[in-house]
Amino acid sequence: MNKLPEVFTQFRKSAEKESQVFPPFPTPEKLPPLPEGLSVGDLPALSDFGLEFQQIDNISVLAFKGGETAAFERLQHYFWDADRLQVYKETRNGMLGADYSSKFSPWLANGSLSPRKVYEEVQKYERKRKKNNSTYWMIFELIWRDYFRFVCVKYGHKVFRKSGIRGLPVDWKEDWKRFDLWREGETGYPLIDANMKELAATGFMSNRGRQNVASFLTKNLGIDWQMGAEWFESVLLDYDVCSNWGNWNYTA
Repeated sequence: MNKLPEVFTQFRKSAEKESQVFPPFPTPEKLPPLPEGLSVGDLPALSDFGLEFQQIDNISVLAFKGGETAAFERLQHYFWDADRLQVYKETRNGMLGADYSSKFSPWLANGSLSPRKVYEEVQKYERKRKKNNSTYWMIFELIWRDYFRFVCVKYGHKVFRKSGIRGLPVDWKEDWKRFDLWREGETGYPLIDANMKELAATGFMSNRGRQNVASFLTKNLGIDWQMGAEWFESVLLDYDVCSNWGNWNYTA
């Protein structure tokens, strides 16, 4: 792991040249019975944990629903029904609508969708419909996801420290007044505010939006990047430790 390149491009080229993607495990025909005498009991309700069910805000790009069935439906829609994979590279930085990007991240984050399954489906799409820069770019983004996992393994707790994985002694501010304006989408900059309000209302924000608001917080306001990473952690539907903290390290 100490040989992990510091630059993503070096990792990507090595991974593409030397790695093999294993096929997904087949769906089991049946599951073994529970151990004798074990009862799973009744599933708890949200109210048992002192929580209330929250309706998905109608401004959300998708009515995200958990589970493998919903994940496969989204995969089917984006790749085959809407046929959006062939233009993914050109549209992925959009911010409005459901199909400018795949929106697979919530299901990838909670394990309902396997990266191997996405890779397998891309190969199938390339055989049956089209192979181009967009089909390659879908795999490219999955390699980024893998890279941040290896970064977390290599650097451990450093990914959470103020000085980041590079150990840079930046004098970050803890300006809570300005941070709250950023968090609540009240900075006065329409693009930043619209993205932050979408995040707070729906738990989702486009990838380009995340890059913009993170850059604004760290570069324009000079505010501690950890505060931004923690806010994202608290609200993202697709929160993933390595992707979230890795991307914030990268931005900061």
